[in-house]
Amino acid sequence: MDLGIAGKWALVCGASKGLGWGCAQALVQEGVNVLMVARGAEQLEASASKLIAEYVDSTRASVLFCAQDITTQAGRAAVFAMRRDFDIVVTNAGGPPTGDFRDWDRGAWIKAVDANMLTPIELIKATVDGMASRGFGRIVNITSSSVKAPIDVLGLSNGARSGLTGFVAGVARSPLAAQGVTINNLLPGVFDTDRIKTMLEANSQKTGQSVEALANARRQGIPAKRFGTPQEFGAICAFLCSVHAGYITGQNVLADGGAYPGTF
Repeated sequence: MDLGIAGKWALVCGASKGLGWGCAQALVQEGVNVLMVARGAEQLEASASKLIAEYVDSTRASVLFCAQDITTQAGRAAVFAMRRDFDIVVTNAGGPPTGDFRDWDRGAWIKAVDANMLTPIELIKATVDGMASRGFGRIVNITSSSVKAPIDVLGLSNGARSGLTGFVAGVARSPLAAQGVTINNLLPGVFDTDRIKTMLEANSQKTGQSVEALANARRQGIPAKRFGTPQEFGAICAFLCSVHAGYITGQNVLADGGAYPGTF
């Protein structure tokens, strides 16, 4: 299927690895010009170079990269200094730390809300009117399955990302919807990324169980009996950004291998 977005410009956050990398890769494969953003300069340059080497000749897409912290005002200013207008924006910030809510002070909450709610809102605000004026726009916010099924130790994530979800539910149904702009949230379950590896290693140290034993136990709790891959997550993201997804807006798309047991 031709997604109809070749030649469009996309801003992809957290694009050096994991789910952000999967989204950037899928978009470049479709001929989308991508500006990749992440904090780690070395990893980001390596990831951008890999995309350039593998896809640019065949797709004629452009791949740019900007090593900045998108959660800061200075970081966003640096990104928009490279390019002002985008047709596609994929927001993505690392999840807040796990823990007990009794240990989180106001500073921890502000940091979580700033990164996982206010930063996506700032990016939407900076780009959405330009999209509307051109008659095409796609915004995909990478949030978490914990928005759908909250987990107690992920309270910071539950709260901040649920706030973003509520905001999107309103703005996606504003007059922007009639101007060709869609805004959706993509909710990952357990994917084979550095984040799950870090969590498994931490649990291994606490419990004394091996990382592989803990990983197998997690897999058994998922109907698909496996972790997702960044590539298949990226493919879902690319479809939501396509011309074929223009009638999908204000939705929370869950990609978790069937782990969420509810009907709605």
